[in-house]
Amino acid sequence: MDKETVDRVISPDLVSLEEPPAEKEAVIQHLLDLAVKAGRVSDREQALEDLLAREEETSTGVGKGIGIPHAKTAGATEPTVAFTRSSEGVDFGAPDGKPATLLFMILVPEAKSSEHLEILSSLSRALMNDEVREDLHTADSPKEVTTVLTNAIT
Repeated sequence: MDKETVDRVISPDLVSLEEPPAEKEAVIQHLLDLAVKAGRVSDREQALEDLLAREEETSTGVGKGIGIPHAKTAGATEPTVAFTRSSEGVDFGAPDGKPATLLFMILVPEAKSSEHLEILSSLSRALMNDEVREDLHTADSPKEVTTVLTNAIT
């Protein structure tokens, strides 16, 4: 993905550095609320239903302390990535059994389903880098988080 796309998909208003809830569904709602406040969701209930349905299909814990709940949904107005981090971690059913401390949510309008896979794969690749994960854990501001992600993805 190019820098312009990354900047459009994740902006500082989609980042929360406050400690999120400790339960998976509550974290998903916390991330969803960031997208709602940023004006990227037209139907919160539809987006939540689609996120939870996707979560039931298969776990979105990818390992290495990363959880990426994601969905294509009619409830989203534009491709969006929201982020928070947890000091204790949240169980997202990762194959390595580790709780997720870096938590991302991807929402993409149904009409833009190709962008869904592009965002998911670009983000997943970037997060395999130990330094990127460490920088996300230590970032002091939402802007610093978006800078780390932009540099890692582009």
